[in-house]
Amino acid sequence: MKFLVIEQDLRVSGTSQGIISRSFLSKLRTAYPQSNIDVVYLKQYHSEDQLDLLPVDNIESHVLNLKIPFFTKWLNKVYWRLFHISLKDRHINSVYASYITKINYHQYNHIFIRSAGLNHEILLATKDLPILKYAIINFHDPYPLFWYAGSKTALTNLELFRMKEMHQVVSQAKTCMSSAVLMSQDMQYLYGSKKFFHPLPHQYCEKVFDLSDNNQVIKKSKKVTISYHGAIQFGRDIEILLDAYQNLVNTENLYRDQTEFILRMKGINLNKLKKRYSNTSNIIILECLNFSNSSNEQIFETDITIVLENGPLYCNILVGKAPFLAAYNKPVLSISPNRSELRAIITDERFIANMNDPEEVKLKLENLIIDRMNSNEPVSPFGDYFSDEKFKKSIGKILKG
Repeated sequence: MKFLVIEQDLRVSGTSQGIISRSFLSKLRTAYPQSNIDVVYLKQYHSEDQLDLLPVDNIESHVLNLKIPFFTKWLNKVYWRLFHISLKDRHINSVYASYITKINYHQYNHIFIRSAGLNHEILLATKDLPILKYAIINFHDPYPLFWYAGSKTALTNLELFRMKEMHQVVSQAKTCMSSAVLMSQDMQYLYGSKKFFHPLPHQYCEKVFDLSDNNQVIKKSKKVTISYHGAIQFGRDIEILLDAYQNLVNTENLYRDQTEFILRMKGINLNKLKKRYSNTSNIIILECLNFSNSSNEQIFETDITIVLENGPLYCNILVGKAPFLAAYNKPVLSISPNRSELRAIITDERFIANMNDPEEVKLKLENLIIDRMNSNEPVSPFGDYFSDEKFKKSIGKILKG
């Protein structure tokens, strides 16, 4: 069997999609060890991506020149207002398309085209290309941005035009899939698709990463260390959790003496947050690390890891760190809305709390802290949801269409 995978992001740090896509290639190799896997990697700028760690037969990497010509930028100022079409979008998509059209896709049994980021350039670039009717397209996130849970983007005519463009891509593709059950259901409805949107959850595989860099790791200094590593965006609420933890520390000497909360975040005003919790020395707010250091800190120094889902009303995406955390059998506390992807995966109520209920967040956090003070036994908050067996079963259904 011959696979072609067209990727937009295979970076080893700074992006959840790179981690997820690298792991997808590894899991595909595990599921089909005798297959031939070729990769075409279309990236936006130069980066050191350790492509030699990927278990593929051949990888062709291209750095695209996505600089918008001056005339296009000037004309676009008027054009998108009159016609609700972005010439910038069209230029970028045409650059991707110029590489995709050169691929000899007829030699492959299965073709995956995997989006990255919020703009889905690589999917939109395939509109009206012959390869698309043979391709399995993957939505990493909802598109357009207006339909992303927690987004504050307005529903403009330009957004509606983008939706129309993607509708054509969905209609022309052989098969559609996304990383979450709820997102697949929502996207199928949004685009009025006659095709079933298959869910295939994010994956994580340690083998495709070099985790030897650990020189920025902070060693734990308390009996129980809680940590959050990640972005604050799309309605994710870290303050409800910090308020709960601060309350525990201020009312119980045990928690003040034996616990700490380390946060490594982006997408938020860290100085403002530090000032707000400056009276609680147990709360340590720091800059983000590269993936290797962040992984080591979470694997070896953290006792309880925090997951923040989008909110406040619902979250139809699967957070990228979920399969990573599942691999190391440690307790998590997911701060989630009432309707969310993780609520169907984390069936043990100890590991999930309502992001709109401060008392529940406090109670669940306290219970996990007490549990970790008395036991270091491995736990499986995600069950076998990210197992190799589940992946092979899901990918098998997708390949059958």
